[in-house]
Amino acid sequence: MSPLFRVLPAALVALAIASPALAMSGPGDKEVVRRNTFGGACAKCELSGRNLRGAEFMGANFAGSALVGADMREARVLASNFAGADLSRVNLSDAEMVGANFAGANLAGARLRGGEAKGVVFAGANLANADLSDVEAMGANFAGANLTNARLKNAALNGVVLTGAEARGSDFSDTALNGANLTGGRFNRASFRDASLNAAVLSHGDFDGADFRDADLNHASLFGADLSQARGLQQDQLDEACGDKSTRLPPGLTVRSCRGPVRVMIRAPRIPAPPAIPAPPAPPVPVARR
Repeated sequence: MSPLFRVLPAALVALAIASPALAMSGPGDKEVVRRNTFGGACAKCELSGRNLRGAEFMGANFAGSALVGADMREARVLASNFAGADLSRVNLSDAEMVGANFAGANLAGARLRGGEAKGVVFAGANLANADLSDVEAMGANFAGANLTNARLKNAALNGVVLTGAEARGSDFSDTALNGANLTGGRFNRASFRDASLNAAVLSHGDFDGADFRDADLNHASLFGADLSQARGLQQDQLDEACGDKSTRLPPGLTVRSCRGPVRVMIRAPRIPAPPAIPAPPAPPVPVARR
């Protein structure tokens, strides 16, 4: 029997077997081919190193599971729970994740390049040294996440929550952060070069050594933010931003006082409904005897 079947609970195995694309060959084979659909519960399962490329996770529960170094490229993760799971060095490039929960998960060194993570919860997750370049993650929640030295270049992060995030040395260059909330985050030496921060909230954040060259800060809220050692800031970038007396800026730069932060409404993506149960076949029609 394949190792995968020994670790999956009955409900999850039954769903996997029902998939016509499942092909497990011999003992020790770690291959799980494309178009598998997983649902049900597999909490604390050991799936490290598995090939789950192109698999579909629909309403599945993998909380606390180990998927270290797993290949999940082009996977679809819809309304599934990976809270507290170990996904360090996992490859989720080009994956589609909608309404998924990765709260407190370990994604250190993970690759999510080119993926979709709309409305995904990464609160408290470890994404240190992760590659999220070109990712689309509108409305995602990174509150309290560790994004140290993470790469988020050219990403679409409009409306994301980065409150209290640890993002030292992270790369947000060419990234859309319109309406994002960076309140209280630590962005020391981070790069926001050519980033769009329209109506973003940077209040009480630490931006020591951060690079804001050619960044768009129109209507950004800078209340209590420490930008005193930020690099690349020009006065014309601050002319349409808002701050207060506690805003710290490089020498010679000023910001106008505003009553309160600009509020922007971002529509969160809709979480997909689980697949419908197939209807039973129609009963046979009796044939009349002559």
